[in-house]
Amino acid sequence: MKAVVSVIGRDAVGIIAKVSSGCAECGANILDISQKVQRDYFTMIMVLDIDRLNVPFAGFIDRMESLGKSMGLEIHAMHEDIFNAMHKI
Repeated sequence: MKAVVSVIGRDAVGIIAKVSSGCAECGANILDISQKVQRDYFTMIMVLDIDRLNVPFAGFIDRMESLGKSMGLEIHAMHEDIFNAMHKI
C-alpha cells in the first residue's frame, strides 16, 4: 500500500530531514519525492510505501500533522486509494 504526503509552508533548513525522519520512525519508506522552493515557500510531495508502518495509518496521519504544526507547516497524509478516488474523472 502507498500513501501520498504533501508538505507546504515557509522554507527553512531541515524540512526534508525532519519529515523524512518522522516517516522512518513510523516505518514508512519513501518511494518518490519532489520538492520545490518558490519565493520563500516550500512545497513537497512524497509517495510512501506504508506496508511496514509500525503505527495504525490514522496514527501516522496524526503524527505527520503534529510534526507539521511543530514546524509551522501544513503536512497532510492520504492513503493512495483515497488519493486515486479523488483524482479520478
